[in-house]
Amino acid sequence: MSRIAEYRQVAPQGTVDIIERLAERVRGRRLLHVSGSRLGGGSAEVLRATVPILGDLGIDTRWEITGGDPAYYATVRALQAALEGGERVLTEDGLERYLAMNRVSARKLDLEADLVLAHDVPPASLVEARAGGRWIWRCHFDCSGAQHGAWAFFRPLVERFDAAVFSLPQYAHRLGVPAFILHPSIDPLSDRNRELTPREMQTVLAALRVPQDKPLLLQVGPFTRGHDPLGVVNAYRLVKKHHDVRLVLAGTAEDDGESLEILANLRDAAQEDRDILILELPVDAHVQLNALQRAAMIVLQKSVHEGFDLGPAEAMWKGKPVIGGATGGVAQQILHEVTGYIVRSVEGAAFRIRHLLNNREQIPRMGAAGREHARRAFLITRHLLDYLALMVHLAP
Repeated sequence: MSRIAEYRQVAPQGTVDIIERLAERVRGRRLLHVSGSRLGGGSAEVLRATVPILGDLGIDTRWEITGGDPAYYATVRALQAALEGGERVLTEDGLERYLAMNRVSARKLDLEADLVLAHDVPPASLVEARAGGRWIWRCHFDCSGAQHGAWAFFRPLVERFDAAVFSLPQYAHRLGVPAFILHPSIDPLSDRNRELTPREMQTVLAALRVPQDKPLLLQVGPFTRGHDPLGVVNAYRLVKKHHDVRLVLAGTAEDDGESLEILANLRDAAQEDRDILILELPVDAHVQLNALQRAAMIVLQKSVHEGFDLGPAEAMWKGKPVIGGATGGVAQQILHEVTGYIVRSVEGAAFRIRHLLNNREQIPRMGAAGREHARRAFLITRHLLDYLALMVHLAP
């Protein structure tokens, strides 16, 4: 059985048939993805699933990785942060190192394809070495508020592509090349989203030392200001006055002073309240995050600034109501008062949590609506349709 056939049971009816028909139109074409890593969730998870599926459909699909020395990686992190609007100092030496390392990668990698998708910052300057085919820059983050200097450096690279793809219209800059909008997606059959047995759930939660004796509130995401984990703690404290609940914050700490300071504050809060659990997890802790989301009664994504984080879609797929911040892709995923709530403050988040805890019959109803919404809008089967449509349009 082909890989795409495995999705017939989870995708909307008829979707797999449409995928197979579209694939016939571009069978034999060469599709190349280039990114900076194979690790983590988000775009890497989608590529891990879609690359072999497209191969099964008769499309010669490859995934290459670009890289370099520590100076290269430091510049990539700083450049992407600056393109997201952060205050970062970019040196001429660092930017030249970024370009030089990608020139080395260009000589090592096979970049021949009918359609090349370069994902985010790491491989973007490979476009200087393009020999043929169509090239697309796939931007997974919000670059609308980019630092002037960073965008002045990066824009000429982007405009050497044939097109750019963004996750939301408001994330895009005006460019001299066509721009397309393509929402990210989740793989429902991956370790991060597949069904777990009761035994798997018990084993994982026991290993994480997460008791199941009271309602669980959960936020998954980096310990950064944009994800506002301290705001989640404050909302939990307001709820705790009325309901005996537990809060789990699960994610990774970025290697910078701001993130480490936030993590230290969270640990202080956890020391004062044993019902606050802070879990630092590696980027490949997919089964652990899956179990936590399934164990939660309510999932939060109280971001104040971020890109198209797929935490809400993951939680909705698992039948959980989601309370999210009114920002970016979070607000785009949640159907307010149908699959969860969009909030703008700590008090608003606490109010919505209390409302659900006081009206628990709404929780499974919202969860069921969320799962169906995720099925129709955020599964990789829809993403495959988008990729194939791009190929039909740009590499017929």
